[in-house]
Amino acid sequence: MKLIVGLGNPGAKYARNRHNIGFMALDLIASDHGFGPWKSKFNGSVSEGRFGSDRAVLLKPETFMNNSGQSVAAAAQFYKIAPEDVIVFHDELDLAPGKVRFKMAGGHAGHNGLRSIHAHIGANYGRIRMGVGHPGHKDRVSGYVLSDFAKAEQEWLDDVLRGCADGAPHLAAGDPPKFMNAVALRVAPPRPSTGQRPPKKVVTERPAKKEPQPEPEVDTRSSMQKLMDRFK
Repeated sequence: MKLIVGLGNPGAKYARNRHNIGFMALDLIASDHGFGPWKSKFNGSVSEGRFGSDRAVLLKPETFMNNSGQSVAAAAQFYKIAPEDVIVFHDELDLAPGKVRFKMAGGHAGHNGLRSIHAHIGANYGRIRMGVGHPGHKDRVSGYVLSDFAKAEQEWLDDVLRGCADGAPHLAAGDPPKFMNAVALRVAPPRPSTGQRPPKKVVTERPAKKEPQPEPEVDTRSSMQKLMDRFK
């Protein structure tokens, strides 16, 4: 069983923030795969369900981002889920908008939500890094991640979220590469073939066969007979 976590901040005013892309991903996963209703547990919202035969628990911590680890640790302990079976969806400044990457273990790169999870369950868990881009200067980071996605970003955001929902069963089955393939099919679907049709075969007509000409008849008349025939 997997514990799939989406990071964000609770409350309507944060709902469309870049920092809440993890919440957005979990909402679509729960909706698309028929998970149960969200219930308040472990200082968060929990939805349980299955991807085929693979059971999973979805968790949106409601402790605010900086204390996400409290909720994750409580849920993992209750369901007896090891850190390596925890997968966290979160916003990633170091990836361009629309880019998605899977990462197992490693550092938290200054992300406050991951920092809190590290402190409670260690670093050996999976992450789905969802690119939102960087504002260009570290002093602008806080305002940037706490601002809403622009209207111009809605198309790629929708593709990313739908790709994550499509690929979620593969995460539950322990197959991150297939998850990434599912995301790629949404974000960068293969283009139809642009190859040219082979040139049409040119059919040339063969010249008609000439009918054999009959051989001229041999004139067997005598000279006298030819002369007499002329004056008839």
